[in-house]
Amino acid sequence: MYLKQLRLSNFKNIPEEVLSFSPKLNCFVGGNGEGKTNLLDAIYYLSFCKSYFNAIDTQVIRHGEEGFILHGRYSRNGDREDEVSCQLGRSLRKQFRFNAREYDRLADHIGRIPLVMISPYDRDLINEGSEVRRRYVDSVISQFDPRYLDELITYNKALGHRNALLRRFAESRTFNEESLMLWDRQMSGPSAYIHDQRKAFLQGYITLFASYFELISGGREEVRIEYESQLADNGQDDLFLESRQRDLSLRFTSTGIHKDDFNFLIDGFPAKKFGSQGQQKSFAVALKLAQFDYIRQLTGARPLLLLDDVFDKLDDRRVEQLIHLVSDQRFGQVFITDTSMERIGRIFAEAAVPHRIFHIRGGQAETLE
Repeated sequence: MYLKQLRLSNFKNIPEEVLSFSPKLNCFVGGNGEGKTNLLDAIYYLSFCKSYFNAIDTQVIRHGEEGFILHGRYSRNGDREDEVSCQLGRSLRKQFRFNAREYDRLADHIGRIPLVMISPYDRDLINEGSEVRRRYVDSVISQFDPRYLDELITYNKALGHRNALLRRFAESRTFNEESLMLWDRQMSGPSAYIHDQRKAFLQGYITLFASYFELISGGREEVRIEYESQLADNGQDDLFLESRQRDLSLRFTSTGIHKDDFNFLIDGFPAKKFGSQGQQKSFAVALKLAQFDYIRQLTGARPLLLLDDVFDKLDDRRVEQLIHLVSDQRFGQVFITDTSMERIGRIFAEAAVPHRIFHIRGGQAETLE
């Protein structure tokens, strides 16, 4: 599967554009702030129903406009085309359609257009808190396991209600055990499923991750990911029972799978504290390439791969190794952004694979080759 054509209107700084792509390598080249990353974000939006960079949907509407429109035409195995479209207005709800049929739930679209995004923000996976890492793992599993996403939505809704109830108990100085246990029971089943799937995912993922890190880094360091969960030794019901008094005092739920974390280690030490910028970048890129391969092996589909400004802080050897990797037949369609026309010209000449280069300036694209 690959994206044949992208049409967009009033998305971020892009007034209107229609772009046709190579089924293999595509590159957006231009200065900072010209719109390269915005084009990648539009492609990402069509897969995940949201922006990679902006938490609030209205933030992606072009300044001074009332809404944006996205259309993507995809080719599947050369014999079928699918169209995904999205429309959002400042005062209108988001509409998402697959082959002209509108979704009742946006969650039903996740996984239909598998995609992996690599960007400088991926170092947040290493340097930020556990929520960022959980959200990443959740997004990966949700692409191939619809039940996981449903269980996650159920759990988070019940968690919100449970926390609201704990606050109400504290404010009114009352307590109703049955009311609390109602939400405990609703969280118990999803909690067990989510924990089991996270554990199973990591077991299959870690080998792929380590091999990609070795390819990118030259095999100089040993890397490991450890899954840290309170459910490793206790069921959710036992955790709720043990933490009840603490939860009542804190006014929020202090135990559960929403507290899980994934520890990233280089040579046995936390990558956050002891990894260099180059090591952390290699670590983050390897995480995403392993994600690509995991989904490919599990589903048989090759996700779209988006590389946003990944060459920064990678030496020439690692850049060449990365391009060699994504040019391989294991990978399908790849989108790259870069600021250096000279570097892109050299890389694509050496890659000797079908490609297309676009020069982006002021939100407008010019096809160079």
